[in-house]
Amino acid sequence: MEEIPDESIYNLIPREEVKVPKAPKSVSQFSQSLKIKEHKNKTDHKTMGTAKVEVPSPKQYLLKHTREAILAQKSALLGSTGKPPRCLAEDKKRPPVPVRTEQPIMAVQTNKSFITSNVAKAVTAVPKKPQPIYVDNIKGDKHLLEASGLVPKYIKKKDYGSTPEYLVKRNEEVRRAQEEYDASVKERFKMGAMEQLSLQKERQSVLEGLKKNWDELHHEYQLLSVVIDTPTKKAHKERLEAEMSQLERDIEYILKTQDNIHCK
Repeated sequence: MEEIPDESIYNLIPREEVKVPKAPKSVSQFSQSLKIKEHKNKTDHKTMGTAKVEVPSPKQYLLKHTREAILAQKSALLGSTGKPPRCLAEDKKRPPVPVRTEQPIMAVQTNKSFITSNVAKAVTAVPKKPQPIYVDNIKGDKHLLEASGLVPKYIKKKDYGSTPEYLVKRNEEVRRAQEEYDASVKERFKMGAMEQLSLQKERQSVLEGLKKNWDELHHEYQLLSVVIDTPTKKAHKERLEAEMSQLERDIEYILKTQDNIHCK
């Protein structure tokens, strides 16, 4: 839209005033309840409060000069300072004044020279050692050296460097357990040791059993996959080979013993 210059005939035409509508005013939903709560019971008993005693009768009003005697008695008790005397303020009685014939209690006299005793204590006293400190910044902040961890306290202990008692007991228990285990293993080896086969039938039955076990392991070995690419497969193959070789050595040993017996 083109701007109309100030000196233009179009400025003489009256224009309608465009009123910008105002945004709606935000009104709280609790405003009315707050007003009611604020003005509630605000003017009840505003000056004197609630009546806690019976209201006096209008006929029993205060007459002139009726309280003067009470006020005079009170002012005489209070005195010029406006405070009650001590005899009225304190209910406890003070001790009576001593009699003229009563002798005062004298303090115990001594010939001790406190100056001399204090000098002797100061001379014989052990001087107090200053606590070691350390400074950790340029401002001179001081801290106790003992609690800083810089003092080697633990290396000066009597039991420093020695094995703790609980570790000694544990090592002793481990040693005993190992000895008992070794003894039980030796006993089992003795009990399960191979007895010498004297009879040919027993040797033949053992040989057949070994050959049967070797056939089973060989059949299982033949069923292995061609590609062995996992650690589990490799371990299984090695176990079979080890067991088969052990059986072969046992069979060979029994065959040799049979040959020696036949030769004899």
